[in-house]
Amino acid sequence: MWLLNTSTLALHYVINPDVVRYAILSHTWGDEEISFQDMTVESNWQAPSLADHVYAWGGQLVLWSSQKTRLKQKKGYKKVERCCAEALAHGYEWAWVDTVCIDKKSSAELSEAINSMYDWYGKSAKCYAYMSDVSMTAEDLDATTVQEFKSSRWFRRGWTLQELLAPSDIIFYDKHWRCLDNKARLANYITSATGIDQ
Repeated sequence: MWLLNTSTLALHYVINPDVVRYAILSHTWGDEEISFQDMTVESNWQAPSLADHVYAWGGQLVLWSSQKTRLKQKKGYKKVERCCAEALAHGYEWAWVDTVCIDKKSSAELSEAINSMYDWYGKSAKCYAYMSDVSMTAEDLDATTVQEFKSSRWFRRGWTLQELLAPSDIIFYDKHWRCLDNKARLANYITSATGIDQ
């Protein structure tokens, strides 16, 4: 299982994920998502010194700098960055985000990930449900504004059921990464949106 270091955003392969505590992201895919390949190239940018870059790769330095800048401007990178920041703030060294922690070019790895997904969500220490189409704060959640929360695309996708049921601790965030609340406190709204009993 590939995990992101929440301080450096570098990918690390963990042979036994049962021995590490990690946060996991539940989200809908959107424009400008980044991939495992983007993040592995990102890791290669960290050389010992500028002189090593210039000596080893010559003119590549400018290209890599501009690639890194473009990558960091993508919405998907910002989502990964914010997920890792939340995980770090909650004391977790590791985070898992499906867009970057699965090498989708490897059919074996993709198959393993699909088959292990429920288990990975279930073993996560904390799950962050990021609702990219919701813009409200916890204080905004009342009888008149809750419709925006209940109408989120997050509730209408195929992966929602397992990502809602498997984790023991889920925190919901709006598109600005403002905390809405946890699953237990939002249970009535979630039941209303999904039809799944508490």
